[in-house]
Amino acid sequence: DEILLAVKDKDFIVTKIVKGRRKKTPAPPFITSTLQQDASRRLGFTAQRTMKAAQQLYEGVELEGRGMTGLITYMRTDSVRLSDDALHAVRGYIKESYGSEYCPRSARVFKTRGAQDAHETIRPSDVTLPPDQLKNDLSRDQLRLYRLIWERFVACQMSAAVYNVVSAEIESAGYNFRASGQTVKFK
Repeated sequence: DEILLAVKDKDFIVTKIVKGRRKKTPAPPFITSTLQQDASRRLGFTAQRTMKAAQQLYEGVELEGRGMTGLITYMRTDSVRLSDDALHAVRGYIKESYGSEYCPRSARVFKTRGAQDAHETIRPSDVTLPPDQLKNDLSRDQLRLYRLIWERFVACQMSAAVYNVVSAEIESAGYNFRASGQTVKFK
């Protein structure tokens, strides 16, 4: 309250501005625990609800024109390993759908810590089946979970996001303030 009163009706002077760029590498593909955490945080799903929908996606869903189709790999895994075929498919999909500049020169390889590595990471069985193409064939929970898995898998092999970052130092009535922000850099 004291500071608010001191700066009320006073001028604020920007004393310093620093601009820069920051890169953020994509997260690894899902393992069971990270899928449950993200589904809880982003979708409001319980672990049980997440695993029920994942089981259905794994066992297969009736798709128009395709019949019964398993949409994701096995969902009980602690491995972030991707098969060579999956890497080739997703990198080709990224180049074709978004452009070569969004696909790094070499594939991202994630290290599995202390895992048995018996199964691959959780990923779509066919990356060329984006969520919007399946919205008439999946239940609401199935579609939301599939979208989460599909997007994370594609993103894990994309180029790092680049952010324009700016920070400012501001002075008023003898007090110093800092403000900072960032925006995604687009070409």
